[in-house]
Amino acid sequence: MSNREQTAIIDSSVDYERLYGYRFRGIEQARREAVWSVISRNIYHRMGAPVSVLDPAAGRGEFIRSIPSADRWAVDVMPQEGLAEAGVTTIVSDIRKAALPLNYFDGVFVSNFLEHLPDQNAVAEVLLKFCDVMQCGGRIAIMGPNFKFCADEYFDCADHAVILTHVSVAEHLHAAGFNVTDTVPRFLPYSFRGRLPPSPLLTRTYLRVPLAWRVLGRQFLVIGHKPASATAARVSPAGSPARVPSAP
Repeated sequence: MSNREQTAIIDSSVDYERLYGYRFRGIEQARREAVWSVISRNIYHRMGAPVSVLDPAAGRGEFIRSIPSADRWAVDVMPQEGLAEAGVTTIVSDIRKAALPLNYFDGVFVSNFLEHLPDQNAVAEVLLKFCDVMQCGGRIAIMGPNFKFCADEYFDCADHAVILTHVSVAEHLHAAGFNVTDTVPRFLPYSFRGRLPPSPLLTRTYLRVPLAWRVLGRQFLVIGHKPASATAARVSPAGSPARVPSAP
């Protein structure tokens, strides 16, 4: 698959560039990228070192830039500099509208995205699409704020709309056709604005000490894989087809 950049018209009233510029004010992007390089490698290996990886809410591309996969795809509603030049296939689009190949990816990483969707039905819709574009045996990793442990800050973010926990995400994954293989209720801290400055060394140490997760972790990590049975048509309880798989 050749590297390319695909763009699409975005239907949104939110100026995400200004929103995230304000949210991450005072945080050096170089430091964010250094910390994410440590997190990304950890998650990449948890996913089984996939070859073809989709980051469907890539943001500035901290994850997708850091992993050594041969075939890397990034989708986001905002264009980001340097991704295409780094060999990443980039698509500027809402992931729900992005044109993606079916049965193609053996890895999908979803970070801090599902809570931005308008409702639980939209979460289900997106996960069904991920199942369609993944190979059988491929792994999906979902990370996000766990409402169970950060309810007091969850809606401080202007773009958080859906309440999710590790339990509800696992249920969504199973409903979409995945087998849930690992659930970590407390994984990373809520944000970069913690009591300690973001540091690759501290992050590497933190990831090696699961006991620390129980104290500081307020984001979940849920991992699932797509079984061969997920390619069969899903059937409603009444016996009629619930959904006919089609190209995204």
